[in-house]
Amino acid sequence: MTFRRLAVLLISIIGLAITANAQVQEAPERTMGEGPYEKLIIRGVMLVDGTGSPPRGPVDVVVEDNKIATIQSVGYPGIPIDEDRRPEADTNTKEIQAKGMYLLPGFIDMHAHTGGVAQGTPAEYVYKLWMAHGITTVREPGSFNGMEWTLRQKERSRKNEITAPRIFSYIGFGMGHDGPITTPEEARKWVQMIHDEGADGIKFFGASKPVYAAAIDEANKLGLGTMTHHAQTRVVYNNALESARLGLTSITHWYGIPEALFTGQIIQDYPLDYNYSNEQHRFEEAGKLWQQAAEPYTEKWNSVMNEMLELDITLNPTFTIYEASRDLSAQRRAEWHERYTLPSLWDFYKPSRISHGSYWLNWGTEQEVAWKDNFDLWFEFVNEFKNRGGRVTLGSDAGYIYKLYGFAYIQEMELFREAGFHPLEIFQSASLKAAEVLNMDDKLGTIEVGKLADMVLVDANPLKNLKTLYGTGAIHVNDENKPVRIGGVKYTIKDGIVYDAKKMLEDVSKMVKEAKAEKEYEITQPGLDY
Repeated sequence: MTFRRLAVLLISIIGLAITANAQVQEAPERTMGEGPYEKLIIRGVMLVDGTGSPPRGPVDVVVEDNKIATIQSVGYPGIPIDEDRRPEADTNTKEIQAKGMYLLPGFIDMHAHTGGVAQGTPAEYVYKLWMAHGITTVREPGSFNGMEWTLRQKERSRKNEITAPRIFSYIGFGMGHDGPITTPEEARKWVQMIHDEGADGIKFFGASKPVYAAAIDEANKLGLGTMTHHAQTRVVYNNALESARLGLTSITHWYGIPEALFTGQIIQDYPLDYNYSNEQHRFEEAGKLWQQAAEPYTEKWNSVMNEMLELDITLNPTFTIYEASRDLSAQRRAEWHERYTLPSLWDFYKPSRISHGSYWLNWGTEQEVAWKDNFDLWFEFVNEFKNRGGRVTLGSDAGYIYKLYGFAYIQEMELFREAGFHPLEIFQSASLKAAEVLNMDDKLGTIEVGKLADMVLVDANPLKNLKTLYGTGAIHVNDENKPVRIGGVKYTIKDGIVYDAKKMLEDVSKMVKEAKAEKEYEITQPGLDY
């Protein structure tokens, strides 16, 4: 198979369009968000600063224009705040009374696609769902709406012309090149071209070793980030460890890691009637891959992990995008779909022999049990990688497999907790560790004096219950024995601009209602008339 045919196959399989006439609708001019203010003071809040330090408070956090100017302790739990210690306000000061609330650094989604034509998701819909869940920065891998389109949204977000997270664009390898890249020289020239255009990094699916090595080397010389989804069609050239040796900076998903851990084989144990273009085959067999790897803490397992740690490669596991593989009905019936999932996206999710990730052709108990075992081994590797000092970041890859933008990112946090991460480790991975990968940890990732004002204000304690970060909030039974909802992000602050998270969700809900009314559409379950 030629490189061109392989590239076409990969793009068609993942359901992403890269041509100029196949782009999602751009976000409209920003009409919401207040600020940045000359001075903004968040009063009496509990602070989770993202460094890994425990919460502390009450504190007053002062933002001037778009920078954190002061973090002032103003008292102790259970006693009145000491008014004499509070930073003073003037006539130009905006104050937010945040007693009982929690303040965290803005979240960074390190695997975030801005929808696609196949999903029918306009950029405004995606951006508002992200922002409503506290996501102030995204790494957009592949830029499959087109490099120019993505770079344009990046610039508009940088100027805060649109309601959107800041965007780091990782261009799909070869995008914009006339024909396949077949030589190291072509690879270097292409990397130089995207660097000149303003890209932040490269998204690989894999390539022949000389071409792949040249592209990574040139990217490192120019300060571009690199990430690879080690596609099964290319992992035979470079597994995760071999990629790390070439200087790759991050691995997304987990493909390539089990292959580096093989002991009695060099190729995945594919059934002899396997077809990668058959989505059921692809995902069913992927659920058996970790069982083919060396067992945890064996000599092979330890040596691979330790070398990856020495090479300082980052893991971005995206647990959540595979969650339906181990419990399809739970993800298909998630409560937010009815209100926040567009009809076109719901249609894309349905079992299909065409749509990427809609692999529910014959999915049952045996497949789910295999995937549960797969998750256990995957969790153990990632958690131990973190425990040994490795860098792990959060990514959602939403827009596929019943995963909705924003909501899927909070689900990823819950899966990190299941893997063994303490909530403070989760928030560190969601902010500081991601900022390190983006070479922005001097400006983003923690709430510290001198950094940019990207913050999330939550009307509940997310450490005790991560579900309080969902746009739907968490269920709580009050003293009157009545179930109520608590939490949900109250304000998302990006570049010192304060956004009402609930209002953004209302806008999304309105988009969904209008789309359903236009099509007389109801969400139904596959194969049923109700």
